[in-house]
Amino acid sequence: MSRIGKKPVPIPAGVTATIADGQLSVKGPKGTLSIALADEVTYEVGEGGVSVQPANDTKRARSFWGMQRTLVQNLVTGVTEGFSKQLQITGVGYRANAQGKKLKLQLGYSHDVDMDVPEGITVATPDQTTVNITGIDKQQVGQFAAEIRRWRKPEPYKGKGIKYAGEYIFRKEGKKK
Repeated sequence: MSRIGKKPVPIPAGVTATIADGQLSVKGPKGTLSIALADEVTYEVGEGGVSVQPANDTKRARSFWGMQRTLVQNLVTGVTEGFSKQLQITGVGYRANAQGKKLKLQLGYSHDVDMDVPEGITVATPDQTTVNITGIDKQQVGQFAAEIRRWRKPEPYKGKGIKYAGEYIFRKEGKKK
């Protein structure tokens, strides 16, 4: 039994959820999001919210149950509050600058790294070593943050690189003479 899946996803005021053509669409003040419905799970939109139940008693249906409920919860949270990730850049000469729909990174390479910001995501740089990524789609925000981080992962000796805010980097001692 999925403990998460048992709870219906509450729908706050100002948010509407509809099921049509194999899609669950959630519309709120920040926009509209939708996911494809899984065959192993049944969805029901009621006054208490969206409830998710396994369609049958197979292992596959039970394993989809909690995940699908969490995906529906992410849709509701995205259209009401949105999601954000914060990246911190550490290193001498490492910096970032958001210019419209482009993010310019200087990470110690012989060239600057120019990244196009995907549609539906907002990137802000309050200072040269901080990058704030916000959007309504949790997967899209996390994916873009991972793509930025991939350019310079934090290394364990000096801690240089791009890390998530609050991420702990296990530090190693350098070699001794």
